[in-house]
Amino acid sequence: MMLKAMRSILGRKSKTNPAADRPAADAQDLPCPAQATYIIGDIHGRADLLELMLELIDAHIGGTAAENPQLVFVGDYIDLGADSAVVLARMRELQESYPDNVTCLMGNHERMMLDFLADPATRGPRWMRAGAAETLRSFGVATADLENGAEFDAFPAAAHSLRRRLPKGTVPWLENLPLSWTSGNLWAVHAGADPAHQMDEQSARVLLWGHPEFDGATRADGVWVAHGHTEMDAPLAHEGRIATDTGAWRTGRLTACAIRPDGRYDFLQT
Repeated sequence: MMLKAMRSILGRKSKTNPAADRPAADAQDLPCPAQATYIIGDIHGRADLLELMLELIDAHIGGTAAENPQLVFVGDYIDLGADSAVVLARMRELQESYPDNVTCLMGNHERMMLDFLADPATRGPRWMRAGAAETLRSFGVATADLENGAEFDAFPAAAHSLRRRLPKGTVPWLENLPLSWTSGNLWAVHAGADPAHQMDEQSARVLLWGHPEFDGATRADGVWVAHGHTEMDAPLAHEGRIATDTGAWRTGRLTACAIRPDGRYDFLQT
């Protein structure tokens, strides 16, 4: 059903005048991607909300007659929510089925999972504190030994079990997820950016974990940065920043920002 919905979304052709999608003359201070763009916030294992969001995006594209829309997911597909395995599989399916229209960025939770697989004894405790138990259980990996005074060999055993249960090709796919996406003056990242550096000079750590000055300093280059990672009571677009993480895993509110080439934008929410 999901791929059927995506064919509807990505197969639609606009019948409007292409000039209508050009940035307005006074749009310099607005986010202006080259094409209609949907930035989708942190999903964290809520497969049900992902389905609802795809329906909302489909309806929005139909209402705005957008052509060749871009869907950019900002990462954190796993952990905290119960359906992490389902969400991860669907993210991969979407990106591989529609590589020209769907981009899946890496989030810090995907990074923690990869670090756990590479060095389970050292990295396992941190990932567990970040909500890994739900992800492991979604793949059928027992977590009791990890949550209650784990023995030294408990994390390597869990990593071995997880590797055996991950669908073939999942780890290489995760390792190759991009850290950013850009179009026009819009950038999408997971966590944020250092306002003192150009976007193409940002470190992986900053893009995945954020920067202390990101929320307080305005960029001087006119770039808008859309991101997730930091839970907000409501989505926000202000002073070059677009925040889309509304704590979907616990609130039931998955958020996307629909941005048109002329700078107009709408927030969609389940």
